[in-house]
Amino acid sequence: MLCALIRGPPSGHRMSLYRSVPELLGLAHNIRCLSAGRGVYQRQPQLQNPVQRQDLLSHSRLAESSKLSVRKLHSEHGAMFYSMYAYLSNLPRLHVLGMAMVAYVVYYLIQVVKRPIIACSDGPFKQYLIRKVPTLENKYWPTFWCVESRAQTVLASLLRSKSLPHVNYRREILSLKDGGEVALDWMEEGCDANAPCVLILPGLTGESQAEYIKCLVFAAQQAGMRVVVFNNRGLGGIELKTPRLYCAANCEDLCEVIQHVRRTLPEHCKLGATGISMGGLILGNYLARKSDEARSFLSAAKIISVPWDVHKGSASIEKPVINSLLGRHLAGSLCRTLRNHLDIYRDIYQDSDIDIQRILRCKTIKEFDELFTAKQFGYAHVNDYYSDATLHNKLDHISVPLLCLSAADDPFQPLEAIPIKAANQCTHVAIVITARGGHIGFLEGWWPSTKDQYMGRLFTEYFSKALFDEDGEFQHTANKMHERFLAKQTVALASSSPLLLTKKLDADQLDHKVKLM
Repeated sequence: MLCALIRGPPSGHRMSLYRSVPELLGLAHNIRCLSAGRGVYQRQPQLQNPVQRQDLLSHSRLAESSKLSVRKLHSEHGAMFYSMYAYLSNLPRLHVLGMAMVAYVVYYLIQVVKRPIIACSDGPFKQYLIRKVPTLENKYWPTFWCVESRAQTVLASLLRSKSLPHVNYRREILSLKDGGEVALDWMEEGCDANAPCVLILPGLTGESQAEYIKCLVFAAQQAGMRVVVFNNRGLGGIELKTPRLYCAANCEDLCEVIQHVRRTLPEHCKLGATGISMGGLILGNYLARKSDEARSFLSAAKIISVPWDVHKGSASIEKPVINSLLGRHLAGSLCRTLRNHLDIYRDIYQDSDIDIQRILRCKTIKEFDELFTAKQFGYAHVNDYYSDATLHNKLDHISVPLLCLSAADDPFQPLEAIPIKAANQCTHVAIVITARGGHIGFLEGWWPSTKDQYMGRLFTEYFSKALFDEDGEFQHTANKMHERFLAKQTVALASSSPLLLTKKLDADQLDHKVKLM
């Protein structure tokens, strides 16, 4: 009987037997039951209503048609992918390499090579920069084979350290009010008596022989400007005379250094200042907190690769894996600086809550700042120190023309932390943001040249125009900027306190009368 069911009825009666899909499925189900020994096949009752029978046939045909379409589509896609795989597998390796190179060139031209963004309010400063600093109007072409941010950061340091020669500075030891000492390294070779001067502040553990400092020193020398490098306490081979080191939020030492340099220079020589990384934080805090004093001493300022928001910068440098390795390297440099002056700290902090041995084992910058820097400068918590050092909320107080250079892919500072919105409302701050460049990298060209680099070229163009100022246009622009700055301050003061505004206007009138006398 099972064989007869499998063979089915004679050919003339098959269509009348399998009238619908349910009947066919029912037959298959009964066959399975028979093969399993669960009973004898029983014919399923057929539908007697012709309308129901017709509906079932139409639905079954539609289902079969959909299944065939899906199978056909899948087979076409499979055939297409198989053909592509077979084609690529049989390509010569040179062809594959050529296709990869073409794809990378397209990516490089579209995603890498871009004109920098200038975040600055529409006013005299932005117009002057666009007109007088040609580098800002050109696209930045990073080194073709080195566009990744960490690669730019590391490779720039290696190339500069290997190619830039030792600089023979004239060293001056400056004694500070609290008994501490700092080293000022002067480079004045080939400069005229009337040459302007640029004060340079190195980064976290940098000093005057750091490769990125020498890059700027040689650029300034070629432009005929003299340079003085401010080495922080305990750096540059100087012994500590007091237990105090330095931090990003404290600008007391910088105040004394700028006053001394201003007294040393001839009266008619203009003075500018530039800070790199943490040096940019110190300079930025000085410009914001000592706004009037800074304007009386400095004609122009520039900061490079500054961590605008220290909280976000600290979090970014601790991201695994490559960022954290860079952070560990810098933390090790901080520990070495402390170890070099261990004798002075061992006795002073012997009975305090500062554990020197634990500090020397720090693996991150934040851990070092939490255990040492914040406590030494009187902060209750490391986050309080970072909030005090952060610049992005202080730009409105700066009254010296300040040009800033940052890279959108800086591993020490994420793009969202750059205060673009605040800079677009400031009268004296312009932030130049390149698509690539890393942290103090900014390599360009097929093979990066150590003599003419983007960072040094922008440094030279800006300070040459601002400090030499042969036609007086920069000074005229600075005066217009200051007028807008005072007007903005007056509006802000009027909205906050009318009484304070009245007192300020009276004081301004009195100062004006004194100047006339």
